[in-house]
Amino acid sequence: VQLQASGGGLVQAGGSLRLSCAASGRTFNNYVMGWFRQAPGKERETVARISQGGARTYYVDSVKGRFSISRDMIKNTVYLQMNSLKPEDTAVYYCAAMSTFASDPVYWGKGTLVTVSS
Repeated sequence: VQLQASGGGLVQAGGSLRLSCAASGRTFNNYVMGWFRQAPGKERETVARISQGGARTYYVDSVKGRFSISRDMIKNTVYLQMNSLKPEDTAVYYCAAMSTFASDPVYWGKGTLVTVSS
């Protein structure tokens, strides 16, 4: 599976962005998909995950109520809608594919930079 993330950019605090991650290959629907981020000087963290069918999701506490993950089975794309952005959301965001909901990623996409100005 090859993953291509897009949609990052510069936004003011309180604004919104939608990240997209397009996956190649016919096995996209077999994988749990997730978004991760790494801020300068910090370790990479899980932001959100979504199960193969989309029924189960997970969000890190810091984004609950503000971010929403979704997937389009036909377009082989996973999205991260980010609302009410804060400066502390500034990071490089990566999409990834996992075999199970709690496992480590087996495929990574290149990151897309999100910068939130105060």
